[in-house]
This record gives sequence, C-alpha cells and structure tokens, in this order.
Amino acid sequence: MISFTDFNKNKLENGLYVVSTPIGNLSDISFRAIDVLSQSHFIVCEDTRVSKKLLEKYKIKNKLISNHKFNEKKNLEKLIGLLKSDKIVSLISDAGTPCVSDPGSVLVNEAIKENIKIYSVPGASSVAAAFSVSGFTGKYFFYGFFPEKKNELENDFKTLANLNCSIVFFISAKKFEKKKTEIKKYFSKRKLVICKEITKLYEEYFRVNVNDVDKLNINLKGEITLVFSPLALDNENFLDTEDKKKIKKLIKKSSIKDIIKIISKNKKISKKEIYNFCLNIKNES
Repeated sequence: MISFTDFNKNKLENGLYVVSTPIGNLSDISFRAIDVLSQSHFIVCEDTRVSKKLLEKYKIKNKLISNHKFNEKKNLEKLIGLLKSDKIVSLISDAGTPCVSDPGSVLVNEAIKENIKIYSVPGASSVAAAFSVSGFTGKYFFYGFFPEKKNELENDFKTLANLNCSIVFFISAKKFEKKKTEIKKYFSKRKLVICKEITKLYEEYFRVNVNDVDKLNINLKGEITLVFSPLALDNENFLDTEDKKKIKKLIKKSSIKDIIKIISKNKKISKKEIYNFCLNIKNES
C-alpha cells in the first residue's frame, strides 16, 4: 500500500532542493514546488530569463543564480558555501527536472560529498509524458540526447538496437532530419512515435513505422522526443500514408468491418488502429 505525507510548509529544512518545473504548460507545477521555491533563499537556474516567466506567474521574487553547463563548475564553491551557511537553495532547469539531460549533477554530486541534505521535488517529465501516450507497454530505456560524435552514436545504436524494450530519446528537429538514415539502419523493425511540443499549444504526436520515416511530411521545430517500440512489436505495423489514403477511399463505399479485412489482409496491423482511424474519418465528415 502506498503511503503519503503532507508536509507542513512552515517546517522546510535547510538544504538543496532539486525541483521539477513545467515542460511547456506553466500550469504543470506542483503545489509543493511552488511552496519550496517561495521559501528558498536562492533559486539556481539555467537561464534567468526563462525562469522569471514561471516565477513571476506564481509571484515568487527570490534571488536567482544563473547556473548552466558553461559556468556550473565555476559556481560550485559559492553555491556549496550558501548551502553550508544553512540556506535553502532550490535547483531548477528551464524545463523539467535538473540533472535529467540538463545541468545540475555537478552541484548535486558536490553536495553529496559535503554531506549536505538533498531533497527531490518531482513533477512534469517529458520522458514519462511521451511514453504514456505512445501506446507501448512494459519497460522503457531513457537515453537522452543523441551524441554529437558519429562513432559514439553508431556504437550506442548497435547496443540499443538489441534492447527488448521501448527506447526514449531527445533530439533537435534539425538533427532528426539528418539522422534518419542511422535511425532506419538500427531500428527498422520498430514503431516510432514522434512527440512535438508536449503540453504546449501545438502539441502533436506522429506515429510511423521506422521504415517509413522518410515518407513523413511534417513540420518539426525545436526539441522533440522520440519513443521507439519494443522489439516484441517487430511484426506489427502502424498504418502508413498509403494505407490511410486507401481507407479514405474505401470509407465512402465499404463498412468498417470490410475495411479492416482489406487493410489487414497482407499487413500485420492492429485491427483496433484501423477501426479508430475509420471512426476519426467518419467523425470529421
């Protein structure tokens, strides 16, 4: 049985608080995160301009300290000094959770060495959000951002290709276009869900068989999240562009039952997926 604790906000301990912030929608922040940030003596963030937008919304005016990958080692002595002087210091990133493909691990590791208390204040996660809407089940492996060096990417992909679980990546839209060849080479028998603008105004999800990734004609910008299916789904496909065109023609003269038989005859596609696509077309017309 899961047990819960309701912290009294007047009893916040001194120490380092690793606080998750929204990944796009400013409303996706916990009451506890707002409480902790409000009581912090200092808030350590990546980009003060980005963090101010969130903090201003919740009327939090505490002192900000910029801490990113280019200065986090330089800041270390100062931040540890503040923590040792019994201050409440919160660590946040521009979006999501610090240290998860974001700066912060340098400070956390030094705090561990110095026996400084560290507290987690969890919240929105693009990894969990992307996997939750993927439709894939079971375990997943989170890799992070694609490596810059080609040799490192190739070596890691060789290993990851054999994992029998879903795999989640972060990647820029520009790099995704450039890395489609490698993606097809190592993950050709998997399904792929491309997650765009999670929790934001133009949130969208594109589902495709990896072999058909070149056929995608979509507008992607900024950072995206990729979720690859487990190997267990190798023999089951998503509807591709040609399938959808065929269904749109058939729907005018055939029943959904007949369409399912026709489309799934030569391809192993989920009948439920075909059924749902047919319903969407009928609802739109």
